[in-house]
Amino acid sequence: MTLPIIFLFAAGIIIFIFLFLYFVPVNLWITAVFSGVRISIMNLILMRLRKVPPGVVVNALITSTKAGLNVTANEIETHFLAGGHVNNVITALISADKANIPLTFKMATAIDLAGRDVADAVQLSVNPRVIDTPPVSAVGKNGIQLVVRARVTVRTNISQLVGGAGEETILARVGEGIVTTIGSALDHKSVLENPDQISKVVLQKGLDAGTAFEILSIDIADIDVGENIGAKLQAEQASADLKVAQAKAEERRAMAVAFEQEMKAKAQEARARVIEAEAQIPLAIADSFKSGNLGIMDYYRMQNIQADTQMRESISKGDKDKKT
Repeated sequence: MTLPIIFLFAAGIIIFIFLFLYFVPVNLWITAVFSGVRISIMNLILMRLRKVPPGVVVNALITSTKAGLNVTANEIETHFLAGGHVNNVITALISADKANIPLTFKMATAIDLAGRDVADAVQLSVNPRVIDTPPVSAVGKNGIQLVVRARVTVRTNISQLVGGAGEETILARVGEGIVTTIGSALDHKSVLENPDQISKVVLQKGLDAGTAFEILSIDIADIDVGENIGAKLQAEQASADLKVAQAKAEERRAMAVAFEQEMKAKAQEARARVIEAEAQIPLAIADSFKSGNLGIMDYYRMQNIQADTQMRESISKGDKDKKT
C-alpha cells in the first residue's frame, strides 16, 4: 500500500475509535462499576441516542449511591429530559438526609421544576434567614404616627414550596399585622413601652399560612415617633369647616344685599307712585271746580282743615320731644 492510503486508513481507525468511545462511554461504565453503581453499557449508549449526557447521570448516581440514597438512573434521566437541574436535586436530597428533613426525590424534582432552587430551600430550612422589613408607618388611636422596622426570622417549609407564597407575601402580612396592632393601641406611649407586644400579636395571627416559609420570630428593630397625624387632620378639618362657614356667611350677606336692593327699588317705586298720585290731586280739584262739585269756600275749608291738622301734628311732636 502506498503512503497516502496508509494515512487514510490510520485516520479512519482513529475516527472510528473516537466515535466508538463517544457512543460507548467505556470509561464512564468502568467508573460506575468501581463506584458500586450498577448500569449497563447499553443504557449509556441509549442515553447518547436520547441526547442525555451519560456523564451527568453517572455522576449523579455515584454521588447519591455514596450518600446512601435510593435513586435510579431512569428517574435522573427523566428529570433531566423534563428540564430540571439534576445536580441541585441530588445536593438537596443529600443535605435533607443529613439534616433529617423529610424530602423525597419526587418532591425535590417537583420543587425544582416549579422554578425554585431546591438546594437553597433545604439550606434555608437548616439555617433560618433573617428578612428586614421596610419602614412600616402606623397611627395609634391618639393620632401619633409610629415608624417601625422589624426583622423576621424564617425557614423553609418544604411541604409548601410548590404553590406557596414567597417572601413578598410574608413582608406584606407582617406589615399589615404591625399596622393593625399599633392602630388598636390607645396611645403611642404604650407601644414604645412594650414593643414586644407587636411581635406577640403578629405571631398569633398565623401569617405564614399558605406560604413557603415558617415564621420563627418577629423582632422589632427600631421604632421612631413620626408626625401628629391626628392634630394635623383636625387642623385640616377645622380649616375646611372655616372655609365652609365663610362661604355660607358670604352667601347670606349676598342674599341680604340683594334683599336690601330689592326693598330700595320697591320703596322708590312706591314714592314714584305717591308723587304721581299727588300730581293728580290738582287736576282732580280743577275738574271738580269745572263740574261744580267743589266750590271756592269748600276748597278754603279743606285747606284750613289741612293746615289745622298739620299744626296739631307739629305740636304733638314738640311735646314728645320735650318729654324725651
